[in-house]
Amino acid sequence: MENHVFAVWDFMSLVKSLQAALTCTAVPWVPQGDAVSRRLINEITLDEESDEDGRGGYASHFELYLQAMEQCGADTLPIRDFLKKIQESTSVLEALRLCPVPQAARSFVQTTWGIMKSGYPHRIAAAFAIGREEIVPEMFQIVIRNIHERFPGQMERLAYYLKRHINIDKERHWPMAMRMLEVLCGRDKNRWLEAAEAARTALKARIQLWDGVQRRIDLLRLREPIPVLC
Repeated sequence: MENHVFAVWDFMSLVKSLQAALTCTAVPWVPQGDAVSRRLINEITLDEESDEDGRGGYASHFELYLQAMEQCGADTLPIRDFLKKIQESTSVLEALRLCPVPQAARSFVQTTWGIMKSGYPHRIAAAFAIGREEIVPEMFQIVIRNIHERFPGQMERLAYYLKRHINIDKERHWPMAMRMLEVLCGRDKNRWLEAAEAARTALKARIQLWDGVQRRIDLLRLREPIPVLC
């Protein structure tokens, strides 16, 4: 979780990057971009940035994840230190360098940030739709089964976070994200090729992130046995 929280954070940045590219977020407002894409990204943003928190209120999925980390006893200092630097106007890449960010998480965010800074919405949408929304439900289903079996009643916040992503991403966000990608690429073959490359880059980064987490787990297990979820 201490690694994965950075992926949760930069996922929020992916969403907001698409919203900024596909809608008008400036004042004075003027209509901008394709109306279908505007609708899709605004709906996705609503859920990701202000979803039901399971306690009668609302929270971003990132904030839900922080709650889950605290309940599990994970160290939130690196991500909080990182966010503080950003709030102080430190660049993302510089904050990654200055803060105690795990190496696997640092590399992952650098890759995501490179895709976002490309400035091409179809590339960003591909990383978002195929690199995130398509794979997350199946991945999280495996984790949540292990949580219920091995830690019954002990990780309520994490279980809630995972359930929200499984339900929302599979039933709504992934189809919406793919529709948005189709609108952005249209019949432009080059755009589809660039989108495919961005998706491959995002997926490779995801594999490297989990490989890095596994190496960290292996090192810790050499010192003392620890529970492993998946």
